[in-house]
Amino acid sequence: MKTIGLIGGMSWESTSSYYQKINQTIKQRLGGLHSAKVILVSVDFAEIESLQHSGDWQKTAEILADAARSLEAAGADFFLICTNTMHKVADYVTASVSIPLLHIADATGQELTTEKITTVGLLGTKFTMEQDFYKQRIIKHYDIDVIVPSDEEQTVIHSIIYQELCLGKVSKSSRIAYLDIIENLVERGAQGVILGCTEIGLLIEKQHTLTPLYDTTSIHALAAVKEALK
Repeated sequence: MKTIGLIGGMSWESTSSYYQKINQTIKQRLGGLHSAKVILVSVDFAEIESLQHSGDWQKTAEILADAARSLEAAGADFFLICTNTMHKVADYVTASVSIPLLHIADATGQELTTEKITTVGLLGTKFTMEQDFYKQRIIKHYDIDVIVPSDEEQTVIHSIIYQELCLGKVSKSSRIAYLDIIENLVERGAQGVILGCTEIGLLIEKQHTLTPLYDTTSIHALAAVKEALK
């Protein structure tokens, strides 16, 4: 079994989901007392969030690159950045180490291809929805059209992520707001919706909607197990 490196803490609520899903899947695959070989470096999200909103992405890249170097030094065979948004600096982080990054958009794109999805909606932080670092990778590498919510809807989604979900708060009113946005994406042609922020899976699950959901936390974690057991 390979050793999985995790750069977590963005937020720690979703990082705990990664750890749980990875180990649950290892147990299912191998049985007995098996658990995953995992090395975790967890950053302070308050620092990252402040830098994100001030536009200092270079500093966030340096913080994550330091984390990746720590994972490599500790013996990780490959690593994950346990957040969608921070894949904006994935190239810089990858260049800082010799071990490979398991990219969250690639794991998601492969899952969508398997499901024969050709048009998909994307929920995430404003950074992820507005900018090209995530959606363009799926469009270009997997030939899948990506639809994003309106500017007003993006503001609602972003606010709920940072002011509620990253603090571990889950509310019914926020779930209803997200479900309304998902329905609007479906009306615009989405065959399914990417939960493109690792916290959204804390709020929206498959039982809440008939629309196929692609939870990037689960998809990424399962891809990590697959790579670890190669």
